[in-house]
Amino acid sequence: MHFLNLSERQQGILRFIVEFMHLHHYAPTIRQIGETVAISSTSVVKYNLNKLQEYGLILRERDISRGLSVNWEQLQQSGYPYELNGESVRGRQREERLPEADVERLRVPLLGKIAAGTPIAVTPSEVYDPEGWIELAAGMVAGPADKLFALRVQGDSMIDASVLDGDIVILRHQETAYDGDMVAAWIEGDEETTLKYFHRDGASVRLVPANPNPVYQPIVRAAEQVRINGKVVSVIRLLR
Repeated sequence: MHFLNLSERQQGILRFIVEFMHLHHYAPTIRQIGETVAISSTSVVKYNLNKLQEYGLILRERDISRGLSVNWEQLQQSGYPYELNGESVRGRQREERLPEADVERLRVPLLGKIAAGTPIAVTPSEVYDPEGWIELAAGMVAGPADKLFALRVQGDSMIDASVLDGDIVILRHQETAYDGDMVAAWIEGDEETTLKYFHRDGASVRLVPANPNPVYQPIVRAAEQVRINGKVVSVIRLLR
């Protein structure tokens, strides 16, 4: 299969995969591929990945997360016309993705935004349809990997806790909390979620910000109105 015999869509998908893996050393997600080449249907992305696999240009292991790699030798033989940061694909006949057991990484679903400020509504479907994945080194957080999820922070009510607007918080799913835990709390009736410190106050719960600005006040609700979705176990800051 010559590169130029691929459809324009398949060429675009292959080029994105090659450049992504050259840069990150792991495979992109189906959603990332679709967004980059303007395909909204994951089934269409999978169809084209299957075709690229049939042509021998990529390898896929469906039982492994991000189980996709480039067949560099076949890619070079196909006449792939692009360079990677000035480097030809020649000589790159190896898989970019290492086995998960070797790289010791955890894969955590990114489920959307959470407010560190005025509470914001969260679409329930986000729990079942992650917008992406966060990869962490094993041992960075404690507990079973299948109990972890990530949310992107919106707002600055937790800045004194070193949680800034745009940070990503890693949470462990749990439905209970101790006083002083930083939690993601769903406020029933308001139908909103927020990131705050948790404190019991008799029959009520106080969700307390960490910002001295008086515009940020504790949220006080009856205990039965507050549902804990998870406790913050790590914070990731993306350098800008």
